[in-house]
Amino acid sequence: MLRLALIVTLLALLLTGCSQFVFKQDIQQGNVLDEDDVSELSIGMTKRQVSVLLGTPSVRSPFHHDRWDYFYSFSRGGDAPEQHLMTLRFEDDRLAEITGSALDTDSPVARALRAMQDEYEDAIIQELDPISPTGQP
Repeated sequence: MLRLALIVTLLALLLTGCSQFVFKQDIQQGNVLDEDDVSELSIGMTKRQVSVLLGTPSVRSPFHHDRWDYFYSFSRGGDAPEQHLMTLRFEDDRLAEITGSALDTDSPVARALRAMQDEYEDAIIQELDPISPTGQP
């Protein structure tokens, strides 16, 4: 009887030590950005339009009023978390720049946002008039 109790106890301890049988919940934190909403972002939108489209940012610095950070982290079943950050920068209350690791993925939205950002940067460069050595354009 003692031997049976010892075997049952050892077997129970062995099974409880197996971590693959323990349920680990998925953990989701931050702003879940919908790809359709993110694809509607465009340079020149007001802060109000961005807020209606994406919601309030998860990080709003009191020192940088023209910078909004949308952070998202997801960990499936105890695995290492997958983290994304999208930073929006405003000039004169208008969206001027979109950056972050959310744009590093290879989704259609990420490609579209990178293309939009590239077009904006090209437009800024084209607006600059070359200055000649004589001081006249």
